[in-house]
Amino acid sequence: MTIKPLIILPDPVLRQVSSPIETIDADVRRLADDMLETMYDAPGIGLAAIQIGVARRMLVLDVSKEGDEKTPLVFINPEIVASSDARSVYEEGCLSIPDFYAEVERPASITVKHLDRDGKQQVIEADGLLATCLQHEIDHLNGVLFIDHISKLKRDMVIRKFTKAAKTRGAKAI
Repeated sequence: MTIKPLIILPDPVLRQVSSPIETIDADVRRLADDMLETMYDAPGIGLAAIQIGVARRMLVLDVSKEGDEKTPLVFINPEIVASSDARSVYEEGCLSIPDFYAEVERPASITVKHLDRDGKQQVIEADGLLATCLQHEIDHLNGVLFIDHISKLKRDMVIRKFTKAAKTRGAKAI
């Protein structure tokens, strides 16, 4: 397993829409393992493939509490097939937008169909932190960032801050 470098705002790669995975083979499973290793190292609770520069529809997450046994999950070609009318608000952060957090309102519960790392069709019903994390990571697969769910004023402020930092590092901008 290899820890991969994270793509950081304002890199335009984060706005790419990811392509479906057609075949689940050893390379896809290796990518899932690398993503989990990268996520745990960061540390974070979720990671979409695009966040390491791979525009494929896969995400990994682990919302287990610190000190509990790890419960890594792999979602290939995830799709939200149902969401509740009830809403919940969580303070979200993102490995691609380090050290910035904001409250985001999303559906409180969702149903997601996906393939697991063995290529088997799965359906999961999620609420609480798991639902929020899944929605956040699925957004990434569609080129959407959590800052797109906050006010334009705050979003513009964050993008300006990260663009300025990227210029200092000599990185690409959106």
